[in-house]
Amino acid sequence: MTAPARPRPLLFGVVATDLDGTLLRADLSVSARTRAALAQVAACGARHLVVTGRPAAGVRSLLAPLGYQGLAVCGQGGQLYDVGADRLLSSVSLNRTAARASVNRISELAGPLELGVVTAGLNGEFLVTSGFGERVRHGWRLVERHADLWARPLEKVLIRSPRLDDDELAERAERACAGALSVTHSGKHVVELLPPGVSKASGLAEAARRLGFTAADTIAFGDMPNDIPMLVWAAHGVAMGNAHAELRSYADEIAPSNEEDGVAAVLERLFPPRPH
Repeated sequence: MTAPARPRPLLFGVVATDLDGTLLRADLSVSARTRAALAQVAACGARHLVVTGRPAAGVRSLLAPLGYQGLAVCGQGGQLYDVGADRLLSSVSLNRTAARASVNRISELAGPLELGVVTAGLNGEFLVTSGFGERVRHGWRLVERHADLWARPLEKVLIRSPRLDDDELAERAERACAGALSVTHSGKHVVELLPPGVSKASGLAEAARRLGFTAADTIAFGDMPNDIPMLVWAAHGVAMGNAHAELRSYADEIAPSNEEDGVAAVLERLFPPRPH
C-alpha cells in the first residue's frame, strides 16, 4: 500500500505585500483571484502582512474587503496598526524643527517646492497648500499658509517640484538631508521625508519581533523605491511587472503587473492546494 504523500513544507511563513501598485489594482480593488490566493496562503498556515506607505487612517476602507484583521505596517514603516482593534500599537513622529530645516536645504538644491504633511496619530490628516496639486483630492485638507503645516505633530512631509522629476528630487533631497531624515518616494510627483531610520524594513522588522517571525520566513512584494528596503530585508523579494526600474534591480523575481494579478500568480505557485 502506498503511503500518503506528505505535505510539502512551506518555503515562507509570511507574505508581506505593499498595497498601491502591488496588491491593489488601479481602481484600488483586490481581484477575486488575489483574494483566493491569500485565502490559500492562510489555509497553508502562513500569514499575510500588509506593509504600506499609507498612514493607518488611510487603510481601513482598503482592507475591509479582504476581511483583514491582523497587524499592518503603515506610514512607510513608522506605524504599527492593529486593524481588528483599530488601534495604533506604535508610531514614530517627525521632528518638526529638523524637518523644516531639511525642507529649506532641499529648496536650495532643488528650487521652489510645494508641500504637504501627514499629521500624527490614528486619525492623522493629509494637509496641503493650494499649490500642492492640481486639485484637492478627497481626504486632503487645504491650509492657507505654509506655517499651518507645522502646527501639529507630524508623521511625514511630502514635497513636490514643478520642474524636477521624482528621481531627481529624491536625489537632491537625499543630499540635503544627509541622514537627518529618511527620504523615499512611492507615488508619482511626490517625495516623502520621514523620521531618520524609518523604512518599510524597519517597520517589518518590528512586526517580526512582535509576531515571532524572521526575514528568512518572509517573501515580500512591491513596486516602488520605498519598497526596496523591504525586498532587501526579506528572504525573497518580488517586484511587480509595473515596478520602478530601481526596484526591479533589487528583486529576486519579477511578477506580472498588479493589473494582471501578479501577487496571485506567484502565491499560486508557492502555496498550491494540499492533497486531501
